[in-house]
Amino acid sequence: QLRLVESGGGLVQPGGSLRLSCAASGFTLDGYGVGWFRQAPGKEREGVSSINSGGGIINYADSVKGRFTISRDNAKNMVYLQMNSLKPEDTAIYYCVAPCYSDYYIPDFASWGQGTQVTVSS
Repeated sequence: QLRLVESGGGLVQPGGSLRLSCAASGFTLDGYGVGWFRQAPGKEREGVSSINSGGGIINYADSVKGRFTISRDNAKNMVYLQMNSLKPEDTAIYYCVAPCYSDYYIPDFASWGQGTQVTVSS
């Protein structure tokens, strides 16, 4: 069974940091691009960042450039999202998905995690 599990969310003050993790089971992430998406209450789901299978092609939404860093460790079957200088508008449920291609294209057969809540508030 193909499964992705996110972790690392929580409550953090503005300006703080969190590191999200995405763990895969039932398949290897090696060979797949992976994306991070988020959905805030009342808003559309949006692509936050993506990384290709080799890690050499990375995309960020304009709203997170310079603050978020995506990375992957294929040996551990993990993808990470380091989030720094967090803002209240970053509050959302964050999901990882694979495969994820350029421009955040997600095929119908992609696997999604259950999401992890990130809340940025003082």
